[in-house]
Amino acid sequence: MKHVLITGCTRGLGLAMARLFAQRGWRVSGCGTNASAVESLAAEIGDGHRICRCDVTSREEVESLCDDILAGPGAPDLLLNNAALINRNAPLWEVEPDDFSRVMDVNLKGVHLVCRGFLPAMIARGQGVVVNFSSGWGRSTSPEVAPYCCTKWGIEGLTQALSQELPGGLAAVALNPGIIDTDMLRSTFGASASEFPDPARWAIKVVPFLEQLGAKDNGQALTAPA
Repeated sequence: MKHVLITGCTRGLGLAMARLFAQRGWRVSGCGTNASAVESLAAEIGDGHRICRCDVTSREEVESLCDDILAGPGAPDLLLNNAALINRNAPLWEVEPDDFSRVMDVNLKGVHLVCRGFLPAMIARGQGVVVNFSSGWGRSTSPEVAPYCCTKWGIEGLTQALSQELPGGLAAVALNPGIIDTDMLRSTFGASASEFPDPARWAIKVVPFLEQLGAKDNGQALTAPA
């Protein structure tokens, strides 16, 4: 049975992916920060999967998550670094330092901690794909979301460098998921977010796309199918 690990799996895109991967016969591991949402998803998708509470910005919590997953289902075949947040719309000089730091911690440092925890086991096994979720704002910019743009441009560079470090049989790719009607999008787009597909509709096309990724895709900057 193939094994996928999804960070930020209790809401938005992560939740939609977790549900659909489970339906398609994958073993699903994942994490979120909301304990009740973690319990709800774990109950929904049932036995054989492992959904844990974990803040990806905490070295101790990520190390505990990795120990638990690696001792159970083992190294993932597909590691989806999806956990992210966005700053409140504001020009850069009005963004509070604590808010800026939190965006950096989740969107960049969290990816490092998760990769650091799982990649050695994936490398030892000789196969696996890391998908770091980027954004259209990782390849372009808009006003009032500078911190978020900074992190997603960072994801693009981090992933390219990582792809050059990996041994044969593994891959790291950056994925622009497209524009989806999520809480994050509503925080920036407002009511017009409803013009875009919801996560469940999005996942129907994107999960099969992710299932097909392999070593051949190493280093690519991909865009999810619309």
